[in-house]
Amino acid sequence: MPDWLATLLISLLKAVLVVLGLLTTFAYMTLIERRLLGRMQLRPGPNRVGPMGLLQPAADAIKSIFKEDVTVTLADKLVYTLAPIVAIGMALTAFGGLPAGPAGSLFGENPWVYNLDTGILALLALTSMGVYGIFLGGWASGSKYPILGGLRSSAQMISYELGMGLSLLGLLMIVGTTSFHGIVGWQAQNGWMILFQSLGFVLFLISSFAETNRTPFDLPEAEQEIVAGYLTEYSAIKWALFQMAEYVNMITASAVMATLFFGGWKGPQFLNALIPGVSDWPLIWLIVKIAFFLFLFIWVRATLPRLRYDQLMRFGWKLVLPLALANTVMTAAFLAFRGSGGLWFLGVLSLAGVLALLVLSDRVRVLWNQPSIRPEGDIVRAGGD
Repeated sequence: MPDWLATLLISLLKAVLVVLGLLTTFAYMTLIERRLLGRMQLRPGPNRVGPMGLLQPAADAIKSIFKEDVTVTLADKLVYTLAPIVAIGMALTAFGGLPAGPAGSLFGENPWVYNLDTGILALLALTSMGVYGIFLGGWASGSKYPILGGLRSSAQMISYELGMGLSLLGLLMIVGTTSFHGIVGWQAQNGWMILFQSLGFVLFLISSFAETNRTPFDLPEAEQEIVAGYLTEYSAIKWALFQMAEYVNMITASAVMATLFFGGWKGPQFLNALIPGVSDWPLIWLIVKIAFFLFLFIWVRATLPRLRYDQLMRFGWKLVLPLALANTVMTAAFLAFRGSGGLWFLGVLSLAGVLALLVLSDRVRVLWNQPSIRPEGDIVRAGGD
C-alpha cells in the first residue's frame, strides 16, 4: 500500500473516531447537564429511562430520528436542509486540529486529525463559519421569528469574535507561534499561560460563552422573546443537528481554553515526583480539563439570568473589546521594554486587571446596563391623559 494512501486511511479513521467521540459526549452531556441542573435546582432530573437514567440519550436520539420532520411551505428547501449540516460540520471539523498527546502516543500514531502551523487562525475561521448555519437556517425558514434569531446570532458572533481574537493576541506575542503544539510546548517549559495572561483568559472565556450561544448570551433562541429563534421552524433530526452543533462547540471551546491557557494535554509537572511521567499521559489530562470547563458552562447556565439584547451588545463593544485591546497594548509594551526580565511582572499586571474589574464591577456596570430614560411627553399615563 502506498504511504500516502496509508496516511489518508489513518487520518480518516482518526476523524471517524473523533466524530464518534464528540457525538457520544454530546449525547451524555445532555443527560449530565439535566442531572446537574436538577441538583442545583433541588429536583431529581431525568432518571426513568434505564438504570439511573443512563439510557435517556438513546431515547432522545430515537425520538429525534423517528419524529415527523415538518416541512415549512415558505421555506427555501435546499438552504433550510443544508443549514444544520453546515453548523454541525464546522463544529466537528474544528476539533480535529487540537493535539491530545505527544506525537506517536496513540498506538504509534499522532493523537490529532490534522496539524496546521496556523492552528489558532484555522480554528477561529472554522468556528466563525458555524454562524452561517444559524443565519441561513433562520433566513431559509420563511418566518419572522427565525430571521430575528439569525440576525441576533450574526450580530452577536461578529461583536464577540473581535474581542475573542484580540484577547489571544497577547498570548501569541508571548509564544511567537500560532501552532497548538508550539503553545503546549512553550507552557511545558515556562508555565501555564493563565499565569501570564489571566485577563486575556477571562475575556476569552466570556467570548466563548457568547460564541456558543450559552446562557447568559443565548439571545438567538430566547424563548420568552422570539419563541425559539432560528430553531422555531425546525423539528426532528434537523433540530437535533443544531443541538449537536451547540454542544460540540462547547466541547471545542473547552478544549481550546485548556490548550491555550492550561497546558493542553500536559498535566502539572510536580506530579511527576509522585508518579514518574504522569504529566505526559495522553488524552487523560485534556479530558479532565475539558470536563472542568463543561461543568463551568452548566454552572453558569444555572446561576445567571439572560441579558437583554441591548445589554449584550453594549457588554461586547464597551467592555470586552476595549479590555482586550488594552491587554494587547499592555503585553506589547511589556515585551518591547522589559529587557532581560521574566514574564512574572506581566502576570501580576494581568491579574491586577482582573481584580480591578471585579472590585469596580458596580461602577463599570453602567457601560452595558444604561437605563433608557424616556421623555416625559412620550409617557402615556393611566386614563389616557
